[in-house]
Amino acid sequence: MKKIYHLANCDTCQRILKEVNAKEAGCQLQDIKTEKITPEQLDQLREMAGSYEALFSRNAMKYRSMNLKDKQLSEADYRALILEEYTFLKRPVIVSGKAIFIGNAPSVVALAKAAMANG
Repeated sequence: MKKIYHLANCDTCQRILKEVNAKEAGCQLQDIKTEKITPEQLDQLREMAGSYEALFSRNAMKYRSMNLKDKQLSEADYRALILEEYTFLKRPVIVSGKAIFIGNAPSVVALAKAAMANG
């Protein structure tokens, strides 16, 4: 299975979708703003990533406005926040088979691109 969780209105996500050839690779795309991530999907991603924290974006504007940097967050907190507000999911999240690639760092995108090209 190839699936990408992204934001359709995010220029960075759109650039990465093109870079990894998402359409040509037959990826299923899920715009997390219009089609919220389900608890089941998030739990599956956590299994692959190792933690909810790995999927959590500290760059979200709400992270600062809610003063979350001053709080000690648990795995349950990360899960609840991601389910409550789509902007807390680090994007894009690319799943290719049993591999997961989280975020937009150039090294992560390069690995995702290679995984997509290889099957």
